[in-house]
Amino acid sequence: MSLPAPIDHHSILGAMLAPALLMAATGSLLVSANARLARVVDRLRSLIVAWEKDAPDRSERDLQIQRHRTRAAMVLRACRLLYAALGAFVGTSLALAADALLGYPIVGAVPTVIAVAGMLCLLLASLYMGREVGLSVKSFDDELDQEMARRRG
Repeated sequence: MSLPAPIDHHSILGAMLAPALLMAATGSLLVSANARLARVVDRLRSLIVAWEKDAPDRSERDLQIQRHRTRAAMVLRACRLLYAALGAFVGTSLALAADALLGYPIVGAVPTVIAVAGMLCLLLASLYMGREVGLSVKSFDDELDQEMARRRG
């Protein structure tokens, strides 16, 4: 009768390290995305106050409000994807532990599939954040142009 092979806890923890680093990176991106969302919401609130004052440039403010609503939607999508990525990386780490404890034939490619799903979520989130940054710069440029036109006229 043979004894079961001892569990190598060091290799299990080593395998779980890569998803943990991805979790930390994703958490950092989430902090940044949430801060961007807060800034967009604050800017929208200030635009709404200005819009309510029946300013002569109301149509320009309507465009700004719409652009900021689009930005907020993009950041929200990015945040959801980042949370999904975070969950996928936690799932990857747990699947790696299960793989080591139960043996490869039982768990199979599950850790890899979950990790790839998490990376795809990160990719999509970064694309949304990139688009949002572009809209942010466009909004800023338009607001600067409007303010300069007001001061000249």
